[in-house]
Parts: sequence; structure tokens; C-alpha cells
Amino acid sequence: MPWLFLVGAILSEVIATLALKLSDGFSRLVPSIVVVIGYVVAFGMLSQALTRGMAIGVAYGVWAAAGVALVAIAGAAFFGEGMTMVQVGGVALVIAGVLAIELGAEH
Repeated sequence: MPWLFLVGAILSEVIATLALKLSDGFSRLVPSIVVVIGYVVAFGMLSQALTRGMAIGVAYGVWAAAGVALVAIAGAAFFGEGMTMVQVGGVALVIAGVLAIELGAEH
């Protein structure tokens, strides 16, 4: 169950971050509202994952890594932001690091 909350937190944070770019410095109302709601939901769901027993190092590591990877991919796909092979390698290393944290965690 904590993993479902963590996935919700990640998706909410990614949506909020993408809306942040669309908000144009909070000058556009609808994307600005999505930013605020998205981050509130993301932190609320992250807190629920932690309350239900997920270790903070694992939760935050997975949240951060997944967020970085998904935002980078979405930036390339939707905003025309390029991704070099070095950046792809960096995302892969972040994901590998989080996997190492998860696999090394006591269960």
C-alpha cells in the first residue's frame, strides 16, 4: 500500500513540475493552480507512504529519481528539450542508485 501512495506522489509531482513550466512564472492562472494542487497532493501522498511504514531514504530516493527521469523524458517529448546521451546516462545512473538503496534496505 505505501508504494501506491508513492506512485501517486511521483505522478502528482511530475504533473506539477510540468505545469510550472507552462505557468510562465505564475502569470497563467490554470497552470499555476495545477502547480499548487499538484505539489500539495504530492507531499500529502508522500507523507501517507511514510506513515504506512516506507523508509524515508527509500521513499525520497525513489520519488526524486523517478521525478528526475520522468520530467527529463517529458521535457524532451513535450517541450522539445533535447536529451544527450550523457543526460540519458545520468538518468540511468540516478535510477541505478535508487535501486541500490532499495535493494540494500532492510525489509
